[in-house]
Amino acid sequence: MTKKILLADDDELLVSLLQFRLKKEGYEVTFVKNGKEVKEYLSKSIPDIIVSDIMMPYFSGIELVDFVRNELKLKIPIIIISSAGNEENVLSAFELGASDFVAKPFSPTELLIRITKELNK
Repeated sequence: MTKKILLADDDELLVSLLQFRLKKEGYEVTFVKNGKEVKEYLSKSIPDIIVSDIMMPYFSGIELVDFVRNELKLKIPIIIISSAGNEENVLSAFELGASDFVAKPFSPTELLIRITKELNK
């Protein structure tokens, strides 16, 4: 069964690259570019994993982790990606229940390995 990835990031170039790579590996990828679209998607469908940037319009990646864990009560893996890799953001994401954190810039292969690891837990 194909695993579904929700990819939330407003960097369209990065998203295009990641979508190509993840689809090539057999994943079904849905792209949303802001927090409103994340909430809309999650009201209709539940992915197997979420990969989200911390800095997004309307709803940050940290707010997303809080929403998924505390409002939706979902246990799905959430990987946070961000160039704002300061310790405070990382700690906040982990305290709220993020599964992993990847600092930009990163290799698509590294992200793929982390996604595979989370999905195989």
